[in-house]
Amino acid sequence: MKISLSVSFAVFAALMLAGCGEKSTGSFQGYIEGEYVYIASPLGGALTNLTVARGDTVKAGQPLFELERQAEAAALVQAEKNLAQAQAQLDDLAKGRRPTEIASLEAQLARAQADLKLSAAQLARREKLDSAAVVSREELDQARAQNAVGQSQVNQLAADLATANLGGRADAIRAARAAVESQRAACDKARWSLDQKQQFAPTDAAVHDTLYRSGEFVAAGNPVVVLLPPANLKVRFFVPQEKLPSVKIGETISVKADGAARAVGATVNYISTRAEYTPPVIYSRETRAELVFMIEAKFSAADAAEVRPGQPVDVQLP
Repeated sequence: MKISLSVSFAVFAALMLAGCGEKSTGSFQGYIEGEYVYIASPLGGALTNLTVARGDTVKAGQPLFELERQAEAAALVQAEKNLAQAQAQLDDLAKGRRPTEIASLEAQLARAQADLKLSAAQLARREKLDSAAVVSREELDQARAQNAVGQSQVNQLAADLATANLGGRADAIRAARAAVESQRAACDKARWSLDQKQQFAPTDAAVHDTLYRSGEFVAAGNPVVVLLPPANLKVRFFVPQEKLPSVKIGETISVKADGAARAVGATVNYISTRAEYTPPVIYSRETRAELVFMIEAKFSAADAAEVRPGQPVDVQLP
C-alpha cells in the first residue's frame, strides 16, 4: 500500500512539473491539419486523359484531367447551327422584301401614277367639253370612273411598297428574337457541358492523390484528383482557459516539428468559442482532463512546404 502511494505521488508530482513547465514557457503540443480539395466533374464519362500524378505540384489553371466528351462536342455544334438559323430568320424578318421585289413595286407605282396623270388630264378635257355640251354625260362618267380607278391603284401600290419596306410584323419579330435567345441559351448550356468534361487546378497546390486511372468510368460528381493547396495547411493546438486571453487573432506563433532544422511561423486565424475537456487527438504531456480551447493558425506559402498533415509539432506562443 505504501509503495502504491509513493508511486502515485511521484506520478502526480511529475505531471504537475510538466504542466507547470508547459504553462510557464508558453509551449503547447499540436498537430498539422490539411483541408483537401477534391476536384470532380459534374458530368460523368470515361477518363481519357489524366495529366497529373500523386506528388506533383500544379499551378493555377493547369489541366488536371479530361473525360470523354464527343457527345458534348456534337451537341455544341448542333446548338451553334440552330442559333445561326434562328438569327438568320430574325435578320430576314427585319430586312423586309428583297431589293428586286421592292424595285418591281416601285416600277408598278410609277406606271400607275403615269396612268393616273393621263386619266386626270382626260377628265379635265371632258369636263370642259361638257360645259359646251360637246360630250355626252356617259363619256364624262366613264372618264371620272377611270380617274378614280387610277387613283385607287396608285394608293394600293404605295401601301404595298411601304409594307415591303417595313419587314415582318412586330409580333413575328418578337417571336423570332425569343427564338434566338432560346437557341443562345441552349448553345451556352452545350458549351458549359463540354467545358466541364475538362477540369483545371483552381489554385497552386500539391497533388495529394489521384483516384482513377485512364480508361475507367467516372460517375458524375466523383472526385478524380485530390489537391492540397499550401493555404489549406494549418496547425491546430489547444490551450487552457487561463492562457486564452493571451492569444489574439492575427498573432504570429512559432511552430517546430520533430527533427526540423528550424521553427516556422504561423498566423492565428481561429479561436474556438466553445470549451472542450479532451482534445480529439492527444499530444499533450498531461493526461488529466483539462478545460481547453482549440486554436488554429495558418502558414505562409513558403512555410507550408516545411510541414505535413498529421505531423505532431510544438507550438510556442509569443
